[in-house]
Amino acid sequence: MNTRSMIFTLYGDYISHYGNKIWIGSLIRLLNEFGHNDQAVRAAISRMNKQGWVQAEKQGNKSYYTLTERGVDRMEEAANRIFKLKPDEWDGKWRIFMYSIPEEIRSIRDELRKELVWSGFGTMSASTWISPNDLEKQVRQLIRKYEIEEYVDFFIADHKGPSESRRLVEKNWDLEEINAKYEEFIAEYSRMYMIDKSKIAKGQMTDAECFVGRAKLVHEYRKFLFVDPGLPDELLPDKWLGGHAATLFGEYYKELAEPASRFFESVFEDGNELTNKDTSYDVMNHPLLMD
Repeated sequence: MNTRSMIFTLYGDYISHYGNKIWIGSLIRLLNEFGHNDQAVRAAISRMNKQGWVQAEKQGNKSYYTLTERGVDRMEEAANRIFKLKPDEWDGKWRIFMYSIPEEIRSIRDELRKELVWSGFGTMSASTWISPNDLEKQVRQLIRKYEIEEYVDFFIADHKGPSESRRLVEKNWDLEEINAKYEEFIAEYSRMYMIDKSKIAKGQMTDAECFVGRAKLVHEYRKFLFVDPGLPDELLPDKWLGGHAATLFGEYYKELAEPASRFFESVFEDGNELTNKDTSYDVMNHPLLMD
């Protein structure tokens, strides 16, 4: 896990609940637990500052880093896309997004493709994307974000065959490959969960180890947001492992959550204001957890 990715993970899972601001000394101390050295942390947060994700603030001889409005929006955007793993009941409709973006703004086209994949669209062709999920709001946001109104069309349509809708899914997403990734996750993390659960029960696992374990668990499970389109149950294969993986994640996360948060607060209280903690924050809840 590279340093920049880990900083984003810490902001999303911890710092955002404590006023979105942290002293660089505390950030370094937290990332030391993952093997990231002081220089790497300072370099990564400096790049994030230049890119507009965080802003630096001096208080005496201490430097603090706060998520910018852009950074907060990105965190909320990522959280909202969690719906991919918790699809609503399917209305039987297909959303089709088409574009013809000029070559002179191909950088926008490349960014748009990444956004569409992340939102759960599949590609019927290079410029035609499809999804059974209600993504109209997300599409409108993308159109406004990239100012591409004149280059796109969006349809909500019925599929009239000649093949079944599941065949349409097979053409646009490799569900076997995604299911294989879920199988790998389940095999690895089932074993780790049983070991850590036993250690915690016997008092053989420190809060710091739980903190590292929880961060790695979230980091790995969150990767499914980039590969799983969150299709409705009606379109999934009979032996789909997404639900099993979600249950495992939830049980493992809850096992680690409280000791992990204790460690975070023990580090955070040095040089920061614990009074900035959101009173509604529940450490046992996470946007990736399924009901």
